[in-house]
Amino acid sequence: QVQLAESGGGLVQAGGSLRLSCSASGRTFSGVAMGWFRQAPGKERELVSSIRWSGGSTYYTDSVKGRFSISRDIRKNTVHLQMNSLEPEDTAVYYCAGTRMDAIAIQSYEYDYWGQGTQVTVSS
Repeated sequence: QVQLAESGGGLVQAGGSLRLSCSASGRTFSGVAMGWFRQAPGKERELVSSIRWSGGSTYYTDSVKGRFSISRDIRKNTVHLQMNSLEPEDTAVYYCAGTRMDAIAIQSYEYDYWGQGTQVTVSS
């Protein structure tokens, strides 16, 4: 079983930056893909970004392209989401997720492992 733990959320003013981290225990990320989802009140959970562990290919939803950057630290078994130029619309609970598919997965049901989530609040 894999346990995922997020960290790095918080309150920031519009235009500011935050860096989210997701660490895994129980197994390595080898052969899987990792994603960051977010869910705002009253809205569906959406994929923000994803990265394949092998090769490092990435995906970003249109609203964060050019502002967010996903990366992996293979030695530390950790995935990061660097969020710059934050906007109030980015306010949500952010979840780290892992899928056994070694491919970019877009839908939440394709993910097998989930963290508890970390709150990101961007004030205007």
